[in-house]
Amino acid sequence: MSPDNNHTSAPGDRGHFLLQATRAWQWLIEGLAAVGTGLILVLMIIICADVVARNALGASLPLVSELGALLLVMIVSLQLATTVHRDRLARTEIFYLGFRRSYPRAGALLSALFNIVGAGVIAGIAWSSVRIFEKDWDASEYIGVTGIATLQTWPFRALILLGMTVAAIEFGVRALSDLRTATRSKDRI
Repeated sequence: MSPDNNHTSAPGDRGHFLLQATRAWQWLIEGLAAVGTGLILVLMIIICADVVARNALGASLPLVSELGALLLVMIVSLQLATTVHRDRLARTEIFYLGFRRSYPRAGALLSALFNIVGAGVIAGIAWSSVRIFEKDWDASEYIGVTGIATLQTWPFRALILLGMTVAAIEFGVRALSDLRTATRSKDRI
């Protein structure tokens, strides 16, 4: 057997690097989703504590509405990349799945178009989040009532920015994968 036929992936190979990069990327997006899931638990505890406080004390806890709003946006942004990666975004499945089965190449191109548009929209959201993050960082913005309870907003904005950036990249990765599938398919468009 020639050395070319007995080739295995050595640590320095491009294939090994791509495999490791893919694993690291999957760990990142799954890790962000896990953080988002943990924040769902935190949000549930905050809401339940507020309900108890309203019934027992007749008043709401400080920070609940502002913190709840920031947590909700943060949860969505942290879990978006995994939703894209797992192909769980809502779309017209009645048309899409049948079309993709009947016309694999055209279906892959349609999916690539969807993912390119998704990448552009989410990248736009991430870009606009940069300005908000910079403003919150520079001005030391906070939520809450001074003297009672306050929290700086920049950590929340940083995680929102991270989640949106990773989701935009994942849309791009999916678009490239769909374009590769379209070029390999033998059917007509």
